[in-house]
Amino acid sequence: MTKKLAVLALCLLASFQLKAQDIQFSQFYAAPLYLNPAFAGSTELARAGVNYRNQWPSIPANFVTYSAYFDYFFDDYNSGLGILMVSDQAGSAGIRSNAVAVQYAYQLRLTEKLSLRAGLEGGVVFRDLNFNNLIFGDQLDYTGIISATSLEQFNSDYRLTYFDLSAGTMLYSKNFWLGFAAHHLAEPNLSALNLNDPLPRKYSFHGGYKILLPTRRDLSYGAGYREVSLTPAFQYKAQGPFSQMDLGMYFNYEPLVTGIWYRGVPTNSVEGIANHESIIFLLGFSANNFNIGYSFDYTLSALSITTGGAHEISISYAFFLGDPRKPPKNIRQIPCPRF
Repeated sequence: MTKKLAVLALCLLASFQLKAQDIQFSQFYAAPLYLNPAFAGSTELARAGVNYRNQWPSIPANFVTYSAYFDYFFDDYNSGLGILMVSDQAGSAGIRSNAVAVQYAYQLRLTEKLSLRAGLEGGVVFRDLNFNNLIFGDQLDYTGIISATSLEQFNSDYRLTYFDLSAGTMLYSKNFWLGFAAHHLAEPNLSALNLNDPLPRKYSFHGGYKILLPTRRDLSYGAGYREVSLTPAFQYKAQGPFSQMDLGMYFNYEPLVTGIWYRGVPTNSVEGIANHESIIFLLGFSANNFNIGYSFDYTLSALSITTGGAHEISISYAFFLGDPRKPPKNIRQIPCPRF
């Protein structure tokens, strides 16, 4: 019980003092509009998807995140539009964030093989916290909670609404991609006590390369070929004094996809402790424009696997909005994974 309360206190402290770091998805390419607004309208079909993440489910201070998105490419204008909704609840104290954003991306053909996409995002975020859910030091002793009330008093609950701006770009060809995104360009103030507490900008670099492996006509997979490929990929992100690297590999043997990543920056230690965060395992299924994936984060940090790691599920589906006999001619798809 004492250990759980200590973890809860650390998470609450992080929520107020560590500049409110952004949520993260292990299947970051399965949340494309959250990763980079340049992904808006990056397929030849209309696309809809949802994401669910439950981090540290074995302790009260878990983080639960839901995300949903929809995007479409307008062929006549070389443009993509997208809408993104994200809901996040951090810890048992109920620190909640709900956001909705609209995105626009433009596709530019640089050469016969090389393309560039640039995207902008504008959104509104709603944050709230009920202070009655917090536990303070005068309510505790070594046995746990001893009082239902605290001498600490607040005039009102924490409620905040702010506008948020982000931008991103993507350079890609048939086999490789390299992207950059900057979120929270205006660094909105998140203070609950009328102080100066700006949300730091988040910078993200991501990329990879698809390696197609030799294959043959597979009668068990209809009349076509079964794609077999290896795709090394990475994501590096930095926000305020914190940084994180996801480095791993996808193996695609249609319709199955597996993956493994390492998350951390071992050269960047915190108080002498190496930044090893987790090993991530993925299993996915992709067929007929439908994708579903499950991933598990095995915790390597000092919190250990007793926290329950993290579970994540992604689902997406692509479909025609117009005449299926007239697919877009100008779209150039980014070859990144779907998970």
